[in-house]
Amino acid sequence: MTAELVRGQNHPLIQVRLEVRVSAGAPVLAAATLSDEQGTIRGVEWVAHPGAPALPGLEVSRQAAADHRLAVDLDAVPDAVHRVDVLLALPADGRGPVRFGAVAAPFVAVTGLDGTEVANYTITGLDAESAVVALELYRRQGAWKVRAVGQGYAGGLAELFADQGLTEADALAAAIQAAVTQSHARAVPAPASGTTDTDRAHRQAGTTPDTGGHATQPGVPPQHGVPPQHAGPYGHDVPHGLSAEPTPTPAGHGADPTQTGPARPVDYTHPGRQRTAPPPSAPPTPQGQPAGPVAGDATGWSMDERLYNQVWGMFEDLARTTAAYRSAVDFADSRMEKELDQVLSDPRSRIGGQGDAAREAARARHADLVGQARQALDRDLAQLRAEADVVEPALPPAYARWDNPVWHGYRVPMEMPMALRVGDLHLPESDPLRIPLLVRLPLERGLWIDSGRAGSLDGSFADSHELRQGAMDTAVALAARLLAVHPAGEFTLHVIDPAGSGASSLAPLTGAGVLAGPPAVGAAGVSDVLAHLTERVDLVQMAVRGGAADALPPGLDTAQQLLLINDFPHGFDDRAVTRLRYLADEGPAVGVHLLMVADREDSAGYGPLLDPLWRSLLRLTPVADDHLADPWVGHAWTYEPSLVPPGSQILQQVLTQVAQARTKYM
Repeated sequence: MTAELVRGQNHPLIQVRLEVRVSAGAPVLAAATLSDEQGTIRGVEWVAHPGAPALPGLEVSRQAAADHRLAVDLDAVPDAVHRVDVLLALPADGRGPVRFGAVAAPFVAVTGLDGTEVANYTITGLDAESAVVALELYRRQGAWKVRAVGQGYAGGLAELFADQGLTEADALAAAIQAAVTQSHARAVPAPASGTTDTDRAHRQAGTTPDTGGHATQPGVPPQHGVPPQHAGPYGHDVPHGLSAEPTPTPAGHGADPTQTGPARPVDYTHPGRQRTAPPPSAPPTPQGQPAGPVAGDATGWSMDERLYNQVWGMFEDLARTTAAYRSAVDFADSRMEKELDQVLSDPRSRIGGQGDAAREAARARHADLVGQARQALDRDLAQLRAEADVVEPALPPAYARWDNPVWHGYRVPMEMPMALRVGDLHLPESDPLRIPLLVRLPLERGLWIDSGRAGSLDGSFADSHELRQGAMDTAVALAARLLAVHPAGEFTLHVIDPAGSGASSLAPLTGAGVLAGPPAVGAAGVSDVLAHLTERVDLVQMAVRGGAADALPPGLDTAQQLLLINDFPHGFDDRAVTRLRYLADEGPAVGVHLLMVADREDSAGYGPLLDPLWRSLLRLTPVADDHLADPWVGHAWTYEPSLVPPGSQILQQVLTQVAQARTKYM
């Protein structure tokens, strides 16, 4: 439960890797100071600010913005540090408010890396102050706590630093303001109403912000700081990991584009996509040339995390720029229809040269508006393609396509990655640009490869037999990827193939010897595997609830478990179906996951009994199909599976290494 703090109140911190999220009604700069047990800042090197944003265990933003995310790792700060103060200040550039009393009360929240809020504080009561100590994270008897401070300073950062005992207070304050005013960081205007981090968090959690900056909660917040996975508009599925955030109509597309006045460039970049500077190893950009895209150009503690965030930033950018283009085209269409209706409504202009000229002028204006919108879209797509060309070769195996050279240097990893690539996404306007579809690990919901579609967008499968074969090939590629990205001994794969129809697709897995046992066949085999996994779920649940993890049976496999099922519901009786639903509902929380290859119509005989099962799974297809939707603009994204190229031996090479590592581990 989130602690809503008032001034002076504290709250214990269980986690040490945290984010401090700031939302303000105007651009503010964020900084942080480190101090020792006596509360003394030992020098300017103990201050993280836009001009010097990184300290051990601490990173702040390089820019003034209405929203900030500060990264904190309390285990990584020096041992001499006993307090971390989070500071906010208004830029002294003369372009914005000069006192906090003129803007909405800033809101700060301490969250885990998964977005779960630990504590928040709305800084009220400010008036003439232009700088404020928002929060302090402090060490007490070996444990860390957070305290709401809200101490403001009318004299700005100089007065704040002087109050904290820093002798170079004036010079440091001037340097920080210069870093923001000059090119060290650019000020970002406050987003439109309803687009701050606070509002996004409220929408993701199904809450509504009240006038005090808190939330009234009618429902249960989503797990891990991301929106629940639910059916999107028009019956489409929502891919995991997307922020439930509406896209405001960009400037120039919600009003009349022909209005007079100076034209301003439209920025289609997603406001929640934060970037960091290129890594130190990046070559310097020649003077006068724009900086090119850099792989890992996103926030994160590791390169994998930065690449993960960058991929989703690309997804969001593509969604927004496409929404802007479609909005502009809709406006152009509606305007032309209105102008043509006006021409037809006037009897004097229905026929003759005057009417023809009016209609031609309306069509010309329409073509001009659509052309301008397409030009802006093409510009943004070119930038995204350039970024994709840099990012794709830099992806680790868990995020990479099977044809990526990184697989040729594959080694069994020592740690589980953040996420897994399950395919690619694209939109009609952006072809051939592809954005990887990444799902977080461990899986929070099962996967369902739909083998029931009679056709495909590209016509690659002519009959149902070929489609079912393709679905099984897709499932095997996903299962092999899951095996490959987990450390040896930490992932176990079970297969149910009641009629043995998937034997040819399963050959790479069975031949490499990476399965927990032979594929289960017949009703008896189905029953045995389901009973074994159900028992494991029950035992782990009891151990977790009773706080007795060491009491598990010695032979129990504590690795992550994946059950691959082919041809459901063939071979399943009512009891087996009940167990399957139990595994789908309770399994993911204790490390048991489903990967099903099935046609939903084949289970129609069970009626609505299995509807919750299908809704709990993320539906994928073995062919290109536009069935996935993002939840904030409702684009129908075309999904393409991640398959091994025909004739490639990379799958066998990877599985051979997995099998060898598994033998050594056992």
